[in-house]
Amino acid sequence: MFVRIVKLSFHPEHRAAFLANFDVMKDQIRNAPGNRLLELYQDKSDENVFFTYSYWETEADLENYRQSALFNDVWTFTKKLFNAKPEAWSVDKVVSLA
Repeated sequence: MFVRIVKLSFHPEHRAAFLANFDVMKDQIRNAPGNRLLELYQDKSDENVFFTYSYWETEADLENYRQSALFNDVWTFTKKLFNAKPEAWSVDKVVSLA
């Protein structure tokens, strides 16, 4: 399993539209094959910056999601709202303490 982290920066006037759309789509994204967890974080110093953390079983699962109609719908809507190019990382968890 690995974690996909995506940084999303929005124009202030589009932040509410992003959040509304995320609320509608989040369950579908979370239930994509191979997705084990989906989280959304908001930056503490810039309310227009968000991060998604999604946990995937395999890289193929993430790639299948990225090629899906669901991703196309989400991304087509979301990319019009950005004020900066999104950034993404795929990382392996090394240590986790609870």
